[in-house]
Amino acid sequence: MPPLLPMLAKATPGLPDMPEGEMWFEPKWDGFRCLVFRDGDEIMLGSRNDKPLTRYFPELLGPLRESLPDRCVVDGEIVVTNAQGLDFNALQQRVHPAESRVNRLAAETPASFVAFDLLALGDASLLQTPLAERRRLLEAAFTHAKPPVHLTPGTFDRELAMDWFSRFEGAGLDGVMAKSATGFYQPNKRAQLKVKHLRTADCVVGGFREHQGGDGPGSLMLGLYDEVGRLHNLGVASSFSAARRAEFRTELAPYVADDLAGHPWAGWADAAAHASSETGRLPGAVSRWNATKDLSFTPLRPELVVEVAYERVDNGRFRHSARFQRWRPDKDAATCTFSQLEVVPPTELTLAFGGHPRPDAST
Repeated sequence: MPPLLPMLAKATPGLPDMPEGEMWFEPKWDGFRCLVFRDGDEIMLGSRNDKPLTRYFPELLGPLRESLPDRCVVDGEIVVTNAQGLDFNALQQRVHPAESRVNRLAAETPASFVAFDLLALGDASLLQTPLAERRRLLEAAFTHAKPPVHLTPGTFDRELAMDWFSRFEGAGLDGVMAKSATGFYQPNKRAQLKVKHLRTADCVVGGFREHQGGDGPGSLMLGLYDEVGRLHNLGVASSFSAARRAEFRTELAPYVADDLAGHPWAGWADAAAHASSETGRLPGAVSRWNATKDLSFTPLRPELVVEVAYERVDNGRFRHSARFQRWRPDKDAATCTFSQLEVVPPTELTLAFGGHPRPDAST
């Protein structure tokens, strides 16, 4: 019974190379982590932070009742797809307080559930059961599952997992998970491994936001120029130590813009400009998730160039916060354009949804 937190993963730079049969590989889905608790007709969808998701995805309740055992707890991911693959931006829009909007989006952008672990079946807890046996039971439980409920593919074959790492990125997947076939399920522990896509780009630093502790810049606002010379915001680089924030304070001071009117992002401070924008949340505007959060920023003259590491770009923005690598004083800000970003061709999502192998020695 809830509350129960899902098992987590820690990042690793590459797929572990271990004897076959010891490490189980799965695609890493890019959605909302979800624990499904079912007891007869009653279903509860729990999030990674133990907050209920049930009311936001009413279209999943019927298919889950049809596909899952009568009493069980299943670990998986809620995703939304489009013609190209996973659509995380559309998934984010699904979390909304208005019931009328929830119902409308449930019809317009219906979600799917992808299962990858079984934590309880009937009266039995499976937390102390090795993954190989949990997967066998999960596969048996999903014999009659049908879309939008799916069972993630998996393999012991490291070469196949490496192929998935490249091939499934075009469908919007994050990378590959690596799990010990003999491992137990450890709630809220980073007992799995994740290998995610990583690239670098040279970006213009157009401003910064102060850290909540007031001890220096907490995030650098990153921009790239389009073909007509407009500077677009792609997101931020963040997660700096206190020492690094103090260094940024000194390094950025000479570039603080005295007059916002001459800044490329000056119009974003105007509510009307934000409302008419097609690019979503913009610097200086109210957060769409937390109206009380201060998103005001200190503008910088668009002269500084920074190299950042990023995973991928969705709808013209970095999917996650980028990671600061180094300053690039040798680079002209005007050369920081979208042309340097790697574009991953779309892949049929059905390839990622297919296959139900088990993690045992015969697979």
